[in-house]
Amino acid sequence: MQMGRMSRRAFALAALSTLAMAQGAAAAPGRRGPDGPWTGAAAEMRGVWLATVANRDWPSRAGLTAAAQRTELIAHLDRAVRDRLNTVVLQVRPTADALWPSPYEPWSQYLTGTQGEDPGWDPLGTAVREAHARGLELHAWFNPYRIANHTDPGRLAASHPARRHPDWAVPYGGKLYYNPGLPEVRAFVQQAMLDAVGRYPVDAVHFDDYFYPYPVAGQTFDDDDAYDEYGGDFPSRAAWRRDNIDQLVKEMAAGIKRVRPGTRFGVSPFGVWRNATTDSRGSDTRAGVQTYDDLHADTRRWVRNHWIDYIVPQLYWHIGNAAADYATLVDWWAQVAKGTKTRLYLGEALYKAGAAGQPPAWRDPVELSRHLTLAAGYPQVRGHVFFAAKDVAADPIGAMARVVADHYGQPAKPPR
Repeated sequence: MQMGRMSRRAFALAALSTLAMAQGAAAAPGRRGPDGPWTGAAAEMRGVWLATVANRDWPSRAGLTAAAQRTELIAHLDRAVRDRLNTVVLQVRPTADALWPSPYEPWSQYLTGTQGEDPGWDPLGTAVREAHARGLELHAWFNPYRIANHTDPGRLAASHPARRHPDWAVPYGGKLYYNPGLPEVRAFVQQAMLDAVGRYPVDAVHFDDYFYPYPVAGQTFDDDDAYDEYGGDFPSRAAWRRDNIDQLVKEMAAGIKRVRPGTRFGVSPFGVWRNATTDSRGSDTRAGVQTYDDLHADTRRWVRNHWIDYIVPQLYWHIGNAAADYATLVDWWAQVAKGTKTRLYLGEALYKAGAAGQPPAWRDPVELSRHLTLAAGYPQVRGHVFFAAKDVAADPIGAMARVVADHYGQPAKPPR
């Protein structure tokens, strides 16, 4: 088995000497799409994450006028079109708040600077309408359990559910989280997220990598009471926690189908499910975090059981990384997705290109283009999503421009 894996990897790496496969894909004959003849490249995901938490990508700062916020948003959509991308993944619930007029949670502080203050417009509704007008898909990105990037409930809006239900909240690692072990929490966060799905024709619902929080040394996530009440049928607390997240994923998938049939459901987890030293089914990596063990997210199971429509593992490492080689992980995820109905896209660390403190590979503007060339050798890989929009716009060393020149010569519709 190892020899087969290595020969496949060697073959993929050899392909880096030429862009023939990528160019061949770009020159693929047209096909008929749902709206009529399509003359662009074969369908593939070409996405970008548009993060709102802490004003990472947009709005550029809190407190801008509604007109200025809208202008900035439109600029990101127009940039996606210019780079021949086809999907924008917009973060609409960054910290148990909302970028739409939600009856369940307050307006996001990242709009006005004050949580709960009406920004004077509807960002999500506008984003969906303007994205569709440009031929872009709009995937609504939700963070299920993060309440705040601090631990003081008193700083939340007076109407915030976490203030009305303080027993739902757990402080951990300097942040505040909803407790995934409480059935009433799971029901509430689904209700809050599905409100947006019911209001707007979003093309997909998107979760990121935050389920149970990333481990913090010396700290314990205090869910003792919930475990005592609900964990009795499980062999361990970890198994109970994984089941809590499994239930969220399965119930959310069913809810989306009920509220807006045809809307897809995707997840973008940390790129390592488990290391092979932990589990023989895992990847040949030595990552310090494993989603199965540390975030209690059994992402491999979700793919194999088709609980989600697509997965975008965050493969934020360069080719040849000693602990987590991009090439090794592409191969592993391709084998996981093989034979399933779950689409595989790859999350790309555009933000590392040219960034201070990164390994030499990330100072090479061709590194990301090499990723796409390598991935083209795997039929299971149906596209890529880039983190994130601010970096697409700035592109300090031309890494995104190189991807576009080498791989996105023609427009492409996203896979359906």
